[in-house]
Amino acid sequence: MLRVLAVDDEKPLLEELLYLLGSDPRVLSAEGASDATQALRRITRALETGPEGPDGIDVVFLDIHMAGLTGLDIARLLAGFAQPPLIVFVTAHEGFAVQAFDLKAVDYVLKPVRPERLAEAVRRACAQLGRTVAAQPPEPAGPPAAPVAPSGAGVPPQRRPAPEVTVADRGADQIAVELGGVTRFVAIADIAYVEAQGDYARLHTDEGSHLVRIPLSTLEERWAARGFVRIHRRHLVALGRIDELRLDAGTTSVRVGSAELQVSRRHSRQLRDLLMRQATG
Repeated sequence: MLRVLAVDDEKPLLEELLYLLGSDPRVLSAEGASDATQALRRITRALETGPEGPDGIDVVFLDIHMAGLTGLDIARLLAGFAQPPLIVFVTAHEGFAVQAFDLKAVDYVLKPVRPERLAEAVRRACAQLGRTVAAQPPEPAGPPAAPVAPSGAGVPPQRRPAPEVTVADRGADQIAVELGGVTRFVAIADIAYVEAQGDYARLHTDEGSHLVRIPLSTLEERWAARGFVRIHRRHLVALGRIDELRLDAGTTSVRVGSAELQVSRRHSRQLRDLLMRQATG
């Protein structure tokens, strides 16, 4: 079972997160810290006793935007230790996913937090630590286990609806993107390119972008027949949306609308061949 520390400088959100974590049968104890200083003090104590010690922490559920040190700053500090606790970021901002996964985060959960989504983050942490506790999502109305909360913290009377970022195909022509309780259907034909962001992918269209929780490799396989090709470990591009192919001093890039994307050497020849065949019909 997991010993977790939740860190958030907004007291109501911290209370809710502690409530949800304490409701999960895979969580042995849930402590709270209301700022970075308090969190680092508690984490330091855990590091001093070691992961198997009485003050050990297995996972830190970490907000990003906080006064003073940010959650990313804390994660960078922990990365320098031999056996740091795992990190799960819990944030209202989707734009830090790349940095989060570069810091080896186990998961990236968007606020407001949905119980099922948090349960998935707990499952991932258990899997990474080799824990085999049965993965049961928390009961929304069930009584929570007693977490160790910061002074004055209590159980909120209600939990807000909190959809996660999800993705699903709607037939063959559209992809459903859910964010903040609103589901939009984006036509695959409108997607110019896709950018990998850790375990997520950002779909770029002429109107904007959409972050979805699906690996780039999955989209590469699924959309190959629709003319999407891998040009880099971070980018998947619709062939028909490429405006220019540029060769400069041994490097290759493509222009897709206003974006210029690097083409890796291993994908360069295949891309040139595909564009040539497309041009000659």
